[in-house]
This record gives sequence, structure tokens and C-alpha cells, in this order.
Amino acid sequence: MTIAQTPHARDATVIVVGGGFSGSLFALKLSRAWPKARIMLVERANRAGRGLAYGACTPDHLLNVPVSRMEVGLDSFENWLATHHRAQLTDALTESGQDLASAFVQRELFGHYIEQHVAHTCALKTGLCRLRGEVVRLLDYPARGVLLADGRELEADLIVLATGNLPPRFPAGVPSTLLDSDLFVADPWAHDAFEGLDENAPVLVLGTGLTMVDVVLKLARHGHRGQVLAVSRRGLLPRTHRAGGAWHAFLEQVHSSPSALLKRIRAEVDAAERSGVPWQRVIDAVRPQIARIWQSWSSAERKTFLRHLQSRWDVFRHRMAPRVAAQAESLTQAGRLRFVAGRVQDYQESGGRVELRILERTTRKEIIFSAARVVNCTGPRSDYGRIAIPLFADLIRRGVVTPDVLGLGIETYNCAVVSASGRASTWLYALGPLTRPAYWEITAVPEINAQVDRLVQDLSAAGQHVVAPPLAEVFAGLGEGI
Repeated sequence: MTIAQTPHARDATVIVVGGGFSGSLFALKLSRAWPKARIMLVERANRAGRGLAYGACTPDHLLNVPVSRMEVGLDSFENWLATHHRAQLTDALTESGQDLASAFVQRELFGHYIEQHVAHTCALKTGLCRLRGEVVRLLDYPARGVLLADGRELEADLIVLATGNLPPRFPAGVPSTLLDSDLFVADPWAHDAFEGLDENAPVLVLGTGLTMVDVVLKLARHGHRGQVLAVSRRGLLPRTHRAGGAWHAFLEQVHSSPSALLKRIRAEVDAAERSGVPWQRVIDAVRPQIARIWQSWSSAERKTFLRHLQSRWDVFRHRMAPRVAAQAESLTQAGRLRFVAGRVQDYQESGGRVELRILERTTRKEIIFSAARVVNCTGPRSDYGRIAIPLFADLIRRGVVTPDVLGLGIETYNCAVVSASGRASTWLYALGPLTRPAYWEITAVPEINAQVDRLVQDLSAAGQHVVAPPLAEVFAGLGEGI
């Protein structure tokens, strides 16, 4: 595809909204490729580069992929770990047979790695600077730029939205009185989420995915010994990574209905297991084609997948590091962690607790559970058309941004934000989870890194005609892997 670039000035000003992984990586790479640009990385948190995934964590929270899959084209992450943090890698190296590239290390280390790069680059005063603040809206036309919550106005030629994942959506059926109570934890990553929780108190977690696992490990590390009951519609727990083996690429034709695709994957898993190859390699062989498959589906097919198959796909695709799985299993065996497939039918506050009535999915039996906290781990919100976040409410009101019909994020074309009139912007762009409607899976480091590289190339080559394949093809070229 030939993309005609807008001829931006070589000394243009770029505002990056969001200083988590996506925004920080983009700012770092753009500053290298476009040295005359002034780049303002705006982040409301104290520290840039970490974001939610690599900031709100404890030493028990490990990367969900090995070190080799976290390389992003900066100085080698593996070498950085070996040089600066060897003493913290004992357990990871023991598990991986002393192979650092295949080790699952602490998530906070990757956050520190990116944060250090940001701090170093800003200190060089080469054009990248970090601003602490929250962007609440665009400046009024004809000015172009953003307004911060503290009243500062920042003008820019280009704006890049990299706001990452939002806190979880509110589950259906939770009464407003509970939502406003300190018995309900709306955001499990909030610093005061478990403040005042007795170490023996029972806890109910809504959701059984990776966030639930993170919360359980966090509670255990801080001395919590009470029972944790995790509830989700299907009660599915993320599977565990397993090394070894290989499986061939088998999706010659990516356009298959969701049900047909699932049937094909199951057949390949059966064949792999008969051959002594872990099923994980089959899923890894699918991974490069995910964006192409998603783009081949109609809106109805995408809706079918999200409603009926997404939860099953997620537990096999997004897995736990072996040591994390072992900790979760130990808590389960000790009776401190239990999973239920079902729905919460009723919430009643009584005596400083929440009495919950849960209907099991298969037996149709009722479970009564009294919890000192109800923790929302249902996954990040992405229905921007319904969320009153000041910045996005302003963008939608102006028609600059279009929320997608499935509530996954905002519409984009090659990272350019698509307006309500269907036109791709020449000055407003988006990265990371915001762009899920175009690619479905755009939360893992390899895909985000490829997306960042593409946008950096497009912007730094302004005024030229660049021949570049669609991003879905680039993702397919990343190769098999987790």
C-alpha cells in the first residue's frame, strides 16, 4: 500500500497522551528517528514508562511471556537484566535452566527498563520531555493542541493517543449502593483497594482471568489468609505456559467463520497431542494470523466470537508463567482459592459484609457467600461511547473520534484516528489497546512494538511516499510465538 504522508514541518511539536508502555516506547523511538521534533510525553502518574501492566505490581507478578518476547529495539532487555538485576533473577533462571532469554521475570523489571530509557533520553535534552498532567480536552479551533486539568494549554502539530487500558467495567447487577461502598473494589490496581481488609476475611472476585490471578497473589504476599472465591460465567482459569516442540502454520485461508476456525484449531490440537507436541504450540502457530483473521470477519462474525468464544480463546492464548500457575495451584490445594462457573444473582449488604447469592452454571445450585470485599476483575473497559472520560467525551462530541459499534475502542486506519464522517485524520493518531477494533489483539509487546515502528516511520518520513504493507501483514511476519 502506498501511503501519502502529510508534509509536517521537520521541527514539528508532537504531544503523546499517555506515558505507559505504548506512549513511552513511541516517544523514545520517534525522538531517535525525528531528532528535530519536540516531543511532549504527557502522563498523570509520577513515573513514565510503567503504565498499569508494569507499574501496579509486586515481585510475584511475572511477565506472561519470556524475556526474548520483550525485546523492543532499544538496548537489549536481556543484556540490561543480566547487567543490572542478576541478583533478582535466581528463581527465573532456575526455572528456565539458566537460559535468561526463555525466563519469566518480574513485570516490574520491564517497567523499570522502559522508565530508565525515558529518564535518560529526557536528560539528554534532545527534544523529548516529560510533562506530568492529565489531558482533558482539545484546544478550541483554530488552535491545535490539548488542555490539561491544571489549566495549561499545549499547542502541537501532531497528537498521539496512547492511553492504554482503562479500569474494569462495572459488572451487571451490582446495586449502586454497593458501587459507592468501600466493600466494592472497582479498580483492583488502586493503591487503596484493600486498605483495612482483615487478613482472615473472605473475598469474592468477579472474573477468573489473569487479573484475578494477580489480585490473589498480591493478597497472599501481603499476608491475606482468608478464602478467595472467584466467579465468572464459565469459571475458566488461564492455562500455563509450556516449553518445547513446534507446530506448522496451518491457516492457509484465514477467512473462516469463528466456529469453523475453532473446529480447525481443535483438530490441530488433537493431532499435536497425538504427536507428543504441547497444545501451546498450536495456539502459537495461530498467533501471527490473528489480525488478518479478525479483519476477514464481518461485524456479525466478530460479535459471535466476542459473545461465545472469546473467553475460551483468552484462557489458551493469554497464559500464566509456570511459577505463577504453581502459586495459584498451591492456594487452591490449601483451600484458600476456589473457582465457580456461574453468575451472582443478588448482592445484599449486612453487618459490614456483602451477602452474595451465586447460581452455579452446571448444577443450577445456589451458593451463599459472605465477603468483606467484592473485587472487580472483569477486564478493562473499552466502550468509549459510554464512558464519561473528559478527553474522549470531548473528542466524540466534536466528531473527531468514532467509537466502534462493538465497544472495543475507537476506529483507526493505520493508526490514524477515523472521524465521525469516516475520514482518517492527518494529525491525530492512536496506539495500543485503543486500536483494538482494527486488529483485535493489540495488547502484547511484539504487536505494539510493530505498530509503534510503523507510526514512527510514517511520521518521520513526512512528505515522502512510503510503500508499506498493512499492519496485519506485518503482525503475520512476526512469526510464531507466545
